[in-house]
Amino acid sequence: MRKSYQLVVIGAGPGGLVAATTAANLGLDVVVLDEQPSPGGQIYRAIANAPTNRATLLGADYQHGADLVAAFQTSGAHYLPNTTVWLLNARHQVGILHNDQASIIQAESVIVASGAMERPVAFPGWTLPGVMNAGAAQILLKTAGVVPANGTVIAGIGPLPLLVAWQYQRAGIPVKAILELSPGTNLWRAAPHLPKALGAGNYISRGLKYTLDLNAAGIPIYYGVSHLQAQGDKHIQTVEYGWNSLGIRRRETIPTDSLLVHFGVIPRTNLTQAAGCHHVWDAGQQCWRPHVTPWGTTTVPGIAVVGDNAGIGGARSAEHSGRLAALEAARVLGLISEQQRDRQGQDDLNWRRKDLRVRPFLEALYRLPESLLVPGDDDTLVCRCEEISAGQIRQTVREGHGDPNQVKYYLRCGMGPCQGRQCASTVAHIVAAAHQRPVSDYAPFRIRPPIRPMTIDQLANLTGTEA
Repeated sequence: MRKSYQLVVIGAGPGGLVAATTAANLGLDVVVLDEQPSPGGQIYRAIANAPTNRATLLGADYQHGADLVAAFQTSGAHYLPNTTVWLLNARHQVGILHNDQASIIQAESVIVASGAMERPVAFPGWTLPGVMNAGAAQILLKTAGVVPANGTVIAGIGPLPLLVAWQYQRAGIPVKAILELSPGTNLWRAAPHLPKALGAGNYISRGLKYTLDLNAAGIPIYYGVSHLQAQGDKHIQTVEYGWNSLGIRRRETIPTDSLLVHFGVIPRTNLTQAAGCHHVWDAGQQCWRPHVTPWGTTTVPGIAVVGDNAGIGGARSAEHSGRLAALEAARVLGLISEQQRDRQGQDDLNWRRKDLRVRPFLEALYRLPESLLVPGDDDTLVCRCEEISAGQIRQTVREGHGDPNQVKYYLRCGMGPCQGRQCASTVAHIVAAAHQRPVSDYAPFRIRPPIRPMTIDQLANLTGTEA
């Protein structure tokens, strides 16, 4: 394995694949570092090896990934699968673990395309076995065709619950109910953005199709749900929730041994924070993201960020941003001129701008309420790794530890195997709520190398499944 490349691309989702393909076709010496055994990222996971019937079941959007993978495989870019990145710094040094060997690669330029992660939300019972992120369940379906044996309840916010339910329905898996937790007032927030959203491709029509198909299949969808709870002894047995029926607030219970939850996605910022890239609070997406230019460049020269890693925009937007970042890398390395970059990137700039018109509508429609971001029950576990509850965090704030990093130092939340991936957001919102200040006033957890990898067993534990 070589020790240096002109361009290192971290991640092999749509943004990373298109960036690497574009750069290699322009003559750059490129290597792609991928945690997975085959290219495709989360959205197109296992697309190169998926049986035809499974790819058909998952839909045309998933099948599109096969074209990206085919173009990448013929581009001449180098590819290192099963590779974990544990270091990225401002000197363009990339620490990797490959074939059980740790080493450091020196790059002239780096494009980070490690994508997004599901937003962790702590609610009563979320740590019970049988409670799992909907995205993680979708990964099991894509890679191995594994599905809940006795059906499932799907709860949360965003388009993904509808998509997973639609895919399960097509696969013949019983979906007992879909619980939509976005407040009804979000409809009024989103309505002014609808005209622009309708011009952003088929996002709205796809969502309507999923909803109509699910209704036709008799799958109940409950809107305006609140106070979600998973209950059980050693495994989830029931889902309890509040629901407004004909103006009457009711508590409902559904027996189930499987609950899939999803509360949107947020950028994976561990690497960009460790590298020293400046991050900004995105009020629409309710999360931190790297500050990037239209060409993907960050405040650290030579490091670019593309796709959902730079802010949630979806798979097609990630393709455009990957191509733009590759063109800029080629310009910086002297392979093309600024005029050539601008000419070749103009269509992608326009297409991405059009594609992102749907974001204000989706962000308003699926905005998370404070009741989800800040656990009301003191007994709710927030940091699973160190077993820290919401009550312990609030008590620590009352004792004078006034920001998330002080809470981290005192309680060790964020110092376990996930390095704060599962608790950082909730800790910050608890601290902010205690001081009645916006969460953007508080810096996120500080990240230091080595960035610890998330193994399959750890991911299973963090999603409440039994490995």
